Amino acid sequence: MEYSELIKTAINMQNYSYVPYSHFHVGAALLAADGKVYTGCNIENAAYGPSNCAERTAIFKAVSEGEKDFTAIAIVGGPEDSEGKPTIADFCPPCGVCRQVMAEFCNKNFKIILAKSTTDYKIYTLGQLLPESFSLN
Repeated sequence: MEYSELIKTAINMQNYSYVPYSHFHVGAALLAADGKVYTGCNIENAAYGPSNCAERTAIFKAVSEGEKDFTAIAIVGGPEDSEGKPTIADFCPPCGVCRQVMAEFCNKNFKIILAKSTTDYKIYTLGQLLPESFSLN
């Protein structure tokens, strides 16, 4: 799968975000080694702690379906516009908790694609974004 398709899927996932508190929509598309894509969006909660990031939603969905071999994830995010629709204002890197979850299931060469569009993106490895992580990999 080309990264542009993965990014397009992440952009679409922003539409499913539940963000009544932050109004910041994040979408993620996780690519498994077999080519299957698992999607995620951020889901907030009034208690904040039970909220879940888009990246973890995608990873937990995949793991709950038996998948544990991943090659890349595309992540997009941005605030709502004046009509309440998602936008992409800048690159949206994963939070520390998401990086640590990635380290649990992915090796240091796992690709993290931060995108503003299907043509404007940066690619990092997990090792670059989380050096010296607690990891089994």
